[in-house]
Amino acid sequence: MTDASPAASLRGAVDLSTLRNRPAPGATAPAAAQPVSGLVMDVTDEMFPQVLELSRTVPVVIDLWAEWCGPCKQLSPVLEKVIAELGGRMVLAKVDVDANPQLAQAFRAQSIPLVVGLVAGQPVQLFTGAVPEQQVREILAQLLDLAAQNGVTGSVDAGDGEGESAPAEAVEPPLAPLHAEAFAAIEDGDYARAITAYEKALAENPRDADAKAGLAQVRLLDRIQGADLQAARAAAAAAPTDIEAQFAVADLDLAGGHVDDAFGRLLDLFAQLPGDARTPVRERLVELFTLIGDADPRVVRARGRLASLLF
Repeated sequence: MTDASPAASLRGAVDLSTLRNRPAPGATAPAAAQPVSGLVMDVTDEMFPQVLELSRTVPVVIDLWAEWCGPCKQLSPVLEKVIAELGGRMVLAKVDVDANPQLAQAFRAQSIPLVVGLVAGQPVQLFTGAVPEQQVREILAQLLDLAAQNGVTGSVDAGDGEGESAPAEAVEPPLAPLHAEAFAAIEDGDYARAITAYEKALAENPRDADAKAGLAQVRLLDRIQGADLQAARAAAAAAPTDIEAQFAVADLDLAGGHVDDAFGRLLDLFAQLPGDARTPVRERLVELFTLIGDADPRVVRARGRLASLLF
């Protein structure tokens, strides 16, 4: 999917935009990332744009480490073991912070080991320090779930990486016909057609999580198309309990990566409204929770507050 697709659920404090498509000094293109195995690669500042692109197909785990770091040496084998067991559904990118200061700065690596996920080019903070293997398994399972909710469900060739092999080659799974139709419609900017395709997919299979997440995303795109943030904020400030006015700002905040602001606005609105007027606000919150993903801590916090307001 192109950069126009919403990935608001994955936008954190880390800004990776300066690392996109930046050529190595004196080179015309980024050097190829060299795999240690089919699922593990050593990554440099110059190679990072390739990792960003790979994360659009398969989730990437970034392990920021250093040679002098004892806990790093404890954690790295655990990460490699767990990722190997996932059979190509996830890739490990190892970053030596001493040799790659730009990446260390981008990820704000104040202490290591620092482990960050990448999904669709966007960072997801995972954990700092050497954690037990079972906790690593649980966290990476949550990252896989989050990736699936954002349409990142590919895999890579889990070869042994012997010889002068190329970087792990992503293998895109075939899209179901209605998903393919929705994807093509989004690429064309025809959000109404994409919405219809996802609604048909859900009518056929109400448990289709990818269609549910895709529908939430494309509905958001459709709603914010041509919207003016300043005008929306002015209208919302003038009418604090106007549901549509507050919805408009929440949508724009969420699309811009200000997830907590969007949830907080709608939860404040929910708290102010009488019981019979709350239903559309609750439904919009649930839709946005689906878009962001149940595993996201911002959703967990917002769900908790919504539950306290309901009961």
